[in-house]
Amino acid sequence: MEIYKIKHLTFSYPEKEHKALDDVSIDIKRGDFTAIIGKSGCGKTTLIRHLKTILTPHGERSGEIFFKGNLLGSIDLRTEAGKIGFVSQNPDNQIVTDKVWHELAFGLESLGIDNKTIRLRVGEMASFFGIQNLFLKSVNELSGGQKQLLNLASIMVMQPEVLILDEPTSQLDPIAAAEFLEAVKKINTELGVTIILTEHRLEEVIPMADKVIAMENGKVIVHNTPVLVGESLKILKNDLTQSLPSAMQIFSGLPTNADCPVSVRDGRNFLDQLLSGKSIKVKIEQEKKLVKNDETIIELRDVWFKYEKNGVDILKGLNLKVPKGKFYGLLGGNGTGKSTTLSLIAGINKAYRGKVLLNGKPVTKHTNNELYQHNLGVLPQNPQSLFVKKTVELELLYMLKDRKLSKEEVLQKISDVTKLIEIDHLLQSHPYDLSGGEQQRTALAKILLLEPKILLLDEPTKGLDNCFKEKFTNILNKLKMSGVTILMVSHDLEFCAKYTDYCGLFFNGNIISEGTTKTFFSGNSFYTTAANRISRHYFEDAITNEDVIALCKMSIQ
Repeated sequence: MEIYKIKHLTFSYPEKEHKALDDVSIDIKRGDFTAIIGKSGCGKTTLIRHLKTILTPHGERSGEIFFKGNLLGSIDLRTEAGKIGFVSQNPDNQIVTDKVWHELAFGLESLGIDNKTIRLRVGEMASFFGIQNLFLKSVNELSGGQKQLLNLASIMVMQPEVLILDEPTSQLDPIAAAEFLEAVKKINTELGVTIILTEHRLEEVIPMADKVIAMENGKVIVHNTPVLVGESLKILKNDLTQSLPSAMQIFSGLPTNADCPVSVRDGRNFLDQLLSGKSIKVKIEQEKKLVKNDETIIELRDVWFKYEKNGVDILKGLNLKVPKGKFYGLLGGNGTGKSTTLSLIAGINKAYRGKVLLNGKPVTKHTNNELYQHNLGVLPQNPQSLFVKKTVELELLYMLKDRKLSKEEVLQKISDVTKLIEIDHLLQSHPYDLSGGEQQRTALAKILLLEPKILLLDEPTKGLDNCFKEKFTNILNKLKMSGVTILMVSHDLEFCAKYTDYCGLFFNGNIISEGTTKTFFSGNSFYTTAANRISRHYFEDAITNEDVIALCKMSIQ
C-alpha cells in the first residue's frame, strides 16, 4: 500500500522562471526506505518539503499529494505533526530546549500527551537509541552527531509512520554520520517506519535503500531499486553516476551485462565474475610522477600545543612540511589535532613549544596584513562563522572594502568569482537561508576574493554533491597552476585519493604516515578508499574508481 502518492506535482518559487519541480509523479510504499539523489538545486529538498504541509515552501503549485489515501492538505496539523517526522540538515536548527530530557519530551508536551505516557515513551526511546548517559546533559555539551541523534529521537518519541530526512549527515564527520545512518536503518527495519531521505553520502545510504529516486532539473529521471537505478543511469550516460557508490561507478565504466553491484561486497563479487579466467594486469603502467619541489612554504618543527595550561596536549611533537604549489591532505579521526594544526598555521592559536613557519618565517613574526593580504586564506569547518551581512552580495563586497579598487573593478571581481563558484543566482539571498553546500561555496568565494597564496581548507567538501566536487577540483587546480599551495583537512577519503598530491594520517597529535597520495592509500589496510577495498585482491595500487576501471579494461581486452 502506498503511504504517499504524488500526482503531477509542479512547483515554482516566487519570481523564478524555472520550475523547481516539473510534473513529478511517484508512489512511495509503506515501510520502504527511499533515497532521493541528485545534484544541488535539482529539487530534492523542495520535493520532500511538500510532503509535510507546515514546511511547504511558498510559490505557485499544481498537482496533488495523497497521504494514506487522503489529500495531504485535508489532514489536520496535529495528526500530521505526529505521523510525519522531519529531520533537517543542521542539528542546531531543530533543537528548541536546553536539556536532553526536555528536548525528548517537548514534542509530546506540545501534542498534549499525559505525563505518564511521556515518561514511558521518552525512557523507551532513550534506551532504543542508547542515549541514556546523555539524558541529564545540556544540549550545548553535545557533539554534532549527538545533537542529530537527539533530533531523531525527539521525532521518534511521537511514533511517526513516516520519517523524512533532508541531508541529515551533511554537518557530521564520517563516524558520526555512519552511526546516525545505522540508527535510521534500525528505525526502518525494526519499527517499520517509512524512510524518505535526501543525501550526498551515498556510499552508505544506497545499499540501505529499497528504492532510489534520481532527480535532475526538477524532474524524476528514474525511480527504482538501487540495482536498476544504477543500470538505468549507465544506459542514460547520466553524470549522476559520479555520485553513486564506488561499486556502481566502476560498473558504469565497464562493458558488462552483469547486474549492477551496490555495496563493497557486491563490488568484489562483480570483479570476481568479470575477471574470471583473465590475465590480470595488476599494476598501472606509469604513475604520474610529481615534480619534486624542495621549496617548503609551510613547516612545523616539533610543535606542541594544548588549549589550557594544565590541559591535555593536543599536538605532540608534530613535524610537517608542505611543498610550495602542492595539494596536501590531512586525514584522521576526530580530535586527533588536524583542525588545531590549521589554527596554528593561521596564527589563531600559538604553540607553547616548537616552530610554525610560513616561507621560512615564524607565523608569530608576521603582521596581520602580511598574513592575510594576498597571502593566507582560511576556509573554516563551519562556513557560517564567516557570514556577517544580510545578503551574499554584501558578504562579497565586504571582502573588498579595504582594497583600492574602482567600482567597476569590484563588480568585475565579484562577477568572476560568483560565476566560478556557481553562486551568481544566490546574490540576493541571505547566507543563512542557503543549503549547506551553497553556504560552503559562498564561504569559498569570500576566501578566493583575498587572492591567497596559501589556502587552508577545513572539511571543504562537506555538504557538496559529487558533481560539484569535480568543479571544485577544477577551481583548486587553477589555483595550484598559479602557484597557490593548498593544505586541506578532510574526512573525504575518495576526494583526497583522487585529487591531492600528498596525504598524511593524523593520530594522537602527530602524523604517523605520509607520502604521495597513491603510495599512502595503497599502503593502508583500513584507512583507504572503497575502490581499493573492492579491488585490492586483484590490483596493487588502484585507489580510485578510475584506476579500477582502467585496470579492468586492460585485463579483459
